[in-house]
Amino acid sequence: MKYFFLTDGWTVGRVWGVGGLWDQALRRRPPEIQKMNLCIWDQNQQEKMWLYRVEDAVLMLEVKPDITSMTNSSNTIGQVVLTRLISADQVLERLGTAATECQMNRNP
Repeated sequence: MKYFFLTDGWTVGRVWGVGGLWDQALRRRPPEIQKMNLCIWDQNQQEKMWLYRVEDAVLMLEVKPDITSMTNSSNTIGQVVLTRLISADQVLERLGTAATECQMNRNP
């Protein structure tokens, strides 16, 4: 499994695997992407970042702001592609940093 943190209010768009852009018809299923019930609160930037788990076949993810929750769309980034997913060890390292506060919620 691989992991990534995603800022509250952002969603996953397109997904790439080993063969390129994820094709649900070819693979007969969507990619396994699960929002965990764990987030970190970055005190310096005042943002909440949720932990997501993805299957090993996923190489890259496009993430973008959720347009239904945006208040000022003129000051936001359109999309970002995450090319470096992290391991479980790197998640634990990030959770252990002094500038973050870990929160567990029952309903993500």
